[in-house]
Amino acid sequence: MEKVNTESSQRTQCVDRRCIISSFSVDLLEILSKKPLMHVFFIPGNPGIVSYYRDFIEDLFENLGGNASITAISHTAQGRKAVANGRLFSLQEQIDHKVDFIEQEMGTSEIPVVLVGHSIGAYIGLEVFKRMQQKVKLYVGLYPFLTLNKDSSTQSIIGMVARSPILSGAVSLLASLIGSLPARITETLVRRLLGPSWSFTAIDATCNYLLGYHTMRNVLYMAMTEFRELSAEPDWVFIRQKKDQIAFLFGDDDHWGPLTHFEEISRQVPGIDLSIEREGLTHGFSCTVAGSVWVARYVADVIRNKIGVEMKS
Repeated sequence: MEKVNTESSQRTQCVDRRCIISSFSVDLLEILSKKPLMHVFFIPGNPGIVSYYRDFIEDLFENLGGNASITAISHTAQGRKAVANGRLFSLQEQIDHKVDFIEQEMGTSEIPVVLVGHSIGAYIGLEVFKRMQQKVKLYVGLYPFLTLNKDSSTQSIIGMVARSPILSGAVSLLASLIGSLPARITETLVRRLLGPSWSFTAIDATCNYLLGYHTMRNVLYMAMTEFRELSAEPDWVFIRQKKDQIAFLFGDDDHWGPLTHFEEISRQVPGIDLSIEREGLTHGFSCTVAGSVWVARYVADVIRNKIGVEMKS
């Protein structure tokens, strides 16, 4: 795939906005088109911090020729300034607040909605699609976490930590301690832990949004409820009914959405739009510049092919 010029000076930048949904404040990243043909609504994974996806959203807007408005929404209480008085939110509550947002912010608009979800955001997106079938034109699931992977030791360890109040509290306290250090020290530690491939955008999001006690507690509590909910099979009946409006992108080596799940979807729903990314990206694609560029191009291509709208590239 060709390289895309992603220098911020030559592309439209996201606008940060805060919004009150169901009495709780959430963070948004938005780029609004002057004449939108559709509204792309992006749902993040867990952590649900939209700042991780800034590069991806800007790349997607460019790839869609500026003809689509894009809104990315955080999960409730996931962000340093969105602690919600210490309240913990389950997966189902996070789904509800996405539905509430669309009804509040897009309810009277006749512009079609395109749902794009990453990881557990792909699961959330499907649940939103079920409830708002008249509003949603297309759904795209990126590196989808739709059901548990019993062969993943990483999922087992995260599940164990998330279920334990003592362990989840300890991890959250450690995160907050790192976040409370002088900014230069925190950034140095984060860069060493995460590696040189992570973008400036991802490092900044980690340092300024993730490393808070209540944020991390909500990340882990949501994960605990994810593992409980996703022990069941996906809703194959709904996916079959809407297969012409659904596309999934899997990674070549991704324990959250392994290729065994790709094969199961292919078997359960013949003819559905399935793709495998073999570019060497990771599940957290938006944490690298290359990942943001490649996946933005993929999503734009799916939208063009599925909806049939001509857009400048």
